[in-house]
Amino acid sequence: MGKIKPLVVIVDDDESVCRAIKRLLRSVGIAAETFASGDAFLNTLLSIPSYHPDCVILDVQMPGINGLEVQRRLSGSGAPVIFITAHDDISVREQAFASGAVAYIRKPFSDDLFVRTVRAALESSQPPP
Repeated sequence: MGKIKPLVVIVDDDESVCRAIKRLLRSVGIAAETFASGDAFLNTLLSIPSYHPDCVILDVQMPGINGLEVQRRLSGSGAPVIFITAHDDISVREQAFASGAVAYIRKPFSDDLFVRTVRAALESSQPPP
């Protein structure tokens, strides 16, 4: 039986960022879905109880519910959270890590760093065989 591809969710209000990350992840064999807002992602989680992404990538600043609030609402889900942001603020970074984020990456970032970070997050969330 083949191994199921991990599912990574990208939540970012910038459509071009979503498209680029989705394409990058798919190019390395990782399934990805995108959401244009924290509200849309949280609504999907609420409406589809079986929906469990293996990793969530959140933009910090989005209209409506921001990335930190999405992270708070995901608490206890077990999915590692990686933040991406164009505006690096030390207090926001500290808050993200204090709430359990596994990484905090400033845009623009290198594809190699991003893929390594996502793979490390996915490996850390997998139960041992």
